[in-house]
Amino acid sequence: MTHKGFVDIQVNGYLGVDFSSPALQPDDICRVTGALVEAGTVGYCATLITSPAEVYDRNLPLIAKAMDVPGVRGHLMGIHLEGPFLSPEEGARGAHQARWMRRPDRDYFRELQDRAQGEIKMLTLAPELEGAIDLIDHVRKKYDTSISLGHHLAGRNIIRDAVAAGASLITHLGNGCPNLIHRHANPILHQLATDRLCAGLITDGQHIPEDFIRVVFKCKGVDGVYVVSDSAPIAGLQPGIYTNMGIQVRLTLSGRIEQLDAPYLAGSACTMAQCMRFLRSLQFLSEDELWQVGYENPLRILGRPEACLAITDLPDFHW
Repeated sequence: MTHKGFVDIQVNGYLGVDFSSPALQPDDICRVTGALVEAGTVGYCATLITSPAEVYDRNLPLIAKAMDVPGVRGHLMGIHLEGPFLSPEEGARGAHQARWMRRPDRDYFRELQDRAQGEIKMLTLAPELEGAIDLIDHVRKKYDTSISLGHHLAGRNIIRDAVAAGASLITHLGNGCPNLIHRHANPILHQLATDRLCAGLITDGQHIPEDFIRVVFKCKGVDGVYVVSDSAPIAGLQPGIYTNMGIQVRLTLSGRIEQLDAPYLAGSACTMAQCMRFLRSLQFLSEDELWQVGYENPLRILGRPEACLAITDLPDFHW
C-alpha cells in the first residue's frame, strides 16, 4: 500500500500557532495545516487543552468552520478536547492549569459539542472525578466522540468502570502522571493490564524511553497502540524561552520542551513523522506495523475511512 503520510490525533499547535490561543485566526489554521501536510501529517485533530470558557466559546466554532475551507478540508479531521475535566493534582495535571479545570458535566459538554458543530471527536478526561463515569456513558450513547483516559490518578476499579461505560483510549500513556508512583498500584500498570484500552504514545525520544515503548507493545500489541506527536505550539521554532500553552518553557537544542517552574515536559517539539522515525529506529516493528500505529489505527479511532483524507494530489511520502 502506498502512503502519503501519517494521521496525528493530538496536535496542540505548530510553528507558533496555538489552537488554544484566544488570538487564533482562520488563516493560522490554513497555514499550520499546509505546514503539517508538508511535514508528513496528512490528517490531524486540533487539540484544545484546559482553557478558560471564553477560549472554548471562541475557538471551537472557529476550528469547526475551518474544517470546510479548501486546503484544510480533508486534513483537519476533528477536535480533540484535552480538558477541562482533568485531575488538578500535582503531576497528573502536567502543563494544564488547575484554575480552569472543572467537574465533568453533561450539560457543559453538550454546550461545547454544539459550539464545535459536533466535531469534538475525542475527549480526554480523568475518570476518578465526580461525574466522570456518568459523562463517559452519556457521551458514548449520544455522540460519536471517543473517550480517552488521561491526566488522572484513577485506581484499578475506576478504570474498569470507565471502560465499562465506554472509554476506549489512553492519552499519552506514561505521561500526565506523577514522576513517583506506587510500584504496583498505579495508573500506568492498571491501564496496561486493561485490554480494551488502546494506548497513545508520544514516541519523540523525549517523553518515554525505549524499554517503556517495548513493554507497551508487548502488552497491547500493534492493534492496541497509536502514535501521536503531542506537538506544542512552539514545535518547529528555534531553541529558546517561550510562553507555551500559558506557561513559561524552555525549548532545548535536543528538542525537549521543559517547564521552567516544574519538573515536567510541556508537549513535544516533534512532528508525527519525526516521532515515527524514532519509533522505526528502535527496529522492532515492521514497515506495515509502523504504518498501522501511525496511520491506520488513528483513522480507525476517528471512525474515518481513508477515502475521507485529501491525499490524492500529494506525492508519495518517503521517510
